[in-house]
Amino acid sequence: MMSQFRKMDSQVPKVTSVKIETQQFNFYYGGHQALFDINLHIPEKRVTAFIGPSGCGKSTLLRSFNRMNDTIHGTRMAGRIWMDGLDICRPDLDVVSLRRRVGMVFQKSNPFMRSIFDNVAYGLKVNRLTRSRAELAERIEESLRQAALWEEVKDRLHTSALALSGGQQQRLCIARALAIKPEVVLMDEPASALDPMATQKIEELIAKLREQYTIVIVTHNMQQAARVSDYTAFLWIGGLIEFGPTNKIFTRPDQSMTEDYITGRFG
Repeated sequence: MMSQFRKMDSQVPKVTSVKIETQQFNFYYGGHQALFDINLHIPEKRVTAFIGPSGCGKSTLLRSFNRMNDTIHGTRMAGRIWMDGLDICRPDLDVVSLRRRVGMVFQKSNPFMRSIFDNVAYGLKVNRLTRSRAELAERIEESLRQAALWEEVKDRLHTSALALSGGQQQRLCIARALAIKPEVVLMDEPASALDPMATQKIEELIAKLREQYTIVIVTHNMQQAARVSDYTAFLWIGGLIEFGPTNKIFTRPDQSMTEDYITGRFG
């Protein structure tokens, strides 16, 4: 089966204005190999969705783009991931600097036990990205506006972030990620724990953010992938089965396995 993955990888179409490129990328949790020879081109300022059943390697690949997997003991990687020509797999890479460029939004909202203001200000303060209180306030407002949250919280910035609804908390986490002005935003099932109305707001937000950021989203929701993404990658048991424009993947996939998964025959 792994040889089948390599053959399919060689047929992956390239896209213009590539932001992230993987070359024969493999990933291991101890003795267990989770990703096999992934060759993929993530286009700049587009939304790319990773789809596939649980355990297929979607989140592992996503977390490789900002080296979050480094925090897990016993992991290792082989192959290359390039971002704007920089090999981000290098052992001497400054991962703090990388994570300033590649923001992350997790499946479950994780606001700090602080005020709304302080949540968004956290990264700006830690990285010393503002020179005055006025500039800090401007950046916080800008980020909350980008996350479509400003109008809802502008009169209670100094109240606890934990008092927000689940959907608002997730948009606050997006604002916190955007505050440091990353180039790439990774989203690991950002709406899976939200109700339909809150999910719709997150999807509308993603549609707006694609104009400024390269976005990679992991989702189990086929309809969501079809709605929000420009490109889709289908993974299966650690291998990349197919990658291409979302419309083509969902209407005219090249691989029968892709069609079977999308139409619900398995997975």
